[in-house]
Amino acid sequence: MQTINPSDSLILVVDDNAVNLHFISMILERQGYQVLTVNSGAAALTVLESCMPDLILLDILMPDLDGYEVCSWLKNNLVTEHLPIIFLSALDAIFDKVKAFEVGGVDYINKPFQAPEVIARINNQLRIQTLQRELQNNNERLQQQIVATQTAEAELRQQKDAADRLLLNILPFPIAQRLKQNQGIIADAFGDVSVLFADLVDFTHLASTKDSKDLVTLLNRIFSCFDDLTESYQLEKIKTIGDAYMVVGGLPLYHENHTTAIAHLAIAMQRCMSQFEFDRSHPIQLRIGINLGPVTAGVIGKKKFSYDLWGDTVNVASRMESNGIPNTIQVTQPVYDRLKTKFCFQKRGDVDIKGRGEMTTYFLLHEADHHAEE
Repeated sequence: MQTINPSDSLILVVDDNAVNLHFISMILERQGYQVLTVNSGAAALTVLESCMPDLILLDILMPDLDGYEVCSWLKNNLVTEHLPIIFLSALDAIFDKVKAFEVGGVDYINKPFQAPEVIARINNQLRIQTLQRELQNNNERLQQQIVATQTAEAELRQQKDAADRLLLNILPFPIAQRLKQNQGIIADAFGDVSVLFADLVDFTHLASTKDSKDLVTLLNRIFSCFDDLTESYQLEKIKTIGDAYMVVGGLPLYHENHTTAIAHLAIAMQRCMSQFEFDRSHPIQLRIGINLGPVTAGVIGKKKFSYDLWGDTVNVASRMESNGIPNTIQVTQPVYDRLKTKFCFQKRGDVDIKGRGEMTTYFLLHEADHHAEE
């Protein structure tokens, strides 16, 4: 049971009878309570403007404002509505008692009264009030904890969303989902994909004459253009290596016309380059190589991991770019065989490719006027 310390409680006694005020004050002070007395309802309201008791003992029959009126006023005031009010009256009719509770009283003691009864009823109400305050404080703390938890959860969601966005900037969506599901080593074999490498010709040499901030800004503009084009053709950017750009079509999700899409991308990348230059005397040239065939794809590394491709198809695509001619798109025989009815090509002839010997290659020029579906 909640223990009440009387010295911590202030009781306001309102009664127009001086004898009653003195008697009640004596009883309460002997118990250790702090006591404040007034002899009218109006005086009680005045006191409450500057002093807030813990409980009010209120007489009913008073000359100015009766106890019912005082109680009604207090219960309709946000500042005082919580105060427990015990009526202390000689009125003994059921009507009077019911009205006392209807206007907001918490208890009713008939005069004449016994001191132990008064003390017991006061202690009971103060105990209830203490428990209500504790409950309110607990509710407020709980609400604060709920708000703090909701805020923390919102921050965690924001951090998770940011992490997911970052992950999707690094990995294709299906691969990112598998990685989040802790599927272990991610490695897949694909039998037919198209691989494109693009390189900014002599960029490193020309870049030595340019401010580092301007250089990064230029690269960002170029590769952002490539990113937009890659996404528009539903292809997958694999990585950038310095001033080189790598794209694949046909994985991780199958793309029926991936080679056609890669060819369109290559032509669009060339057109995109017309808006960029180091200066008027040094336009930026782009060299592109394309190949198709089987590859292995997977995620490597524990930190700063990446999604990459391996296999002879990749190596040859890279050689198509590095052995190409500035401002051209060099492709292998398989690419030419697949696209020759859709695009116009120029045969370059046999080219010595490191690790492969001589290979017949072609330059992709532009889309044909009439073409069939791949």
